[in-house]
Amino acid sequence: SDGSIRLHQMTSEYPVMQWNDSTNGQPVIALQWALTRPAVFFALDASSNIYIWDLLENDLWPVAKETIPSEKVVAMALLGAPEKANGLLGIVLAKEPGQIDVQYVKKKWASP
Repeated sequence: SDGSIRLHQMTSEYPVMQWNDSTNGQPVIALQWALTRPAVFFALDASSNIYIWDLLENDLWPVAKETIPSEKVVAMALLGAPEKANGLLGIVLAKEPGQIDVQYVKKKWASP
């Protein structure tokens, strides 16, 4: 609820990494690892901002931030086929009035 993100290892109760105020204090609504690139994850905040984290490029802050204009985004899911070498990764956004938007992610954040 405070915008912090914690990366945990299954064998420990303490986080391996913690990013405080990673969304400028906005609650994190959804967070999901990229299906095609293990070091990348996406976070959606309550203000319809999507933060892209690539831990191989930078492990201190997101490498990109995308604000979704117009309707409020209430849910996010990623789609892709990790077993395929094409590296296609899509992001599905559910907007408040009931619209679904599918967008493809840049290859540099999707390729294995």
